Amino acid sequence: MKNQSFANHEIVTLAVYILGGESKEIDTEDIAMKVNELAPGRFNWRKYHDQINIENVRTFLSDAKKIKNGAYLLGSGKKGWLLTEKGVTFAKQNLKELNNTILTRKSISQEERRWMHREKSRMLTHPVLEKMKHDQDMITVQEAESFFRVDDYITGTAREKRIVRILNTYRDDPDIGKAVVILAGKVPKK
Repeated sequence: MKNQSFANHEIVTLAVYILGGESKEIDTEDIAMKVNELAPGRFNWRKYHDQINIENVRTFLSDAKKIKNGAYLLGSGKKGWLLTEKGVTFAKQNLKELNNTILTRKSISQEERRWMHREKSRMLTHPVLEKMKHDQDMITVQEAESFFRVDDYITGTAREKRIVRILNTYRDDPDIGKAVVILAGKVPKK
């Protein structure tokens, strides 16, 4: 299974195709239901995870009309959406791939995205990563705490939250995931 190899405007294009948008205009709400079936949670609200954000769906339908995104669709939220010739070609070429792709994804705010980028950059340049390459057993508690930005003054729930947030975000990251897991095991609870 591939992970998230389709952009959002491509997913809505595929949904329009599946719903028959090759020959008839498809309503935005029907498309929203289909994309939620294809990519559960990907088009949902951040705060109310069980609700489809129809504005997100409409935005990506509009994006699929743009030349820079392939000009796959024609239409509007009022009249419905119809595939262009390019959209039909794209859908036919990629429909099989859809079944082998994991499309789910949580909605992430711009603020959260910035935090993730800053944290990863910070961790990648932390000196403890270089030390890990040579001898993991020589890493001190203070170095592990420094990696997570915790010290003796950050205790209890605040300490746990900081470490768990980084673990949950980066555990599967190919660059720092292994280090995050190992270092988290070296940080004592206080």
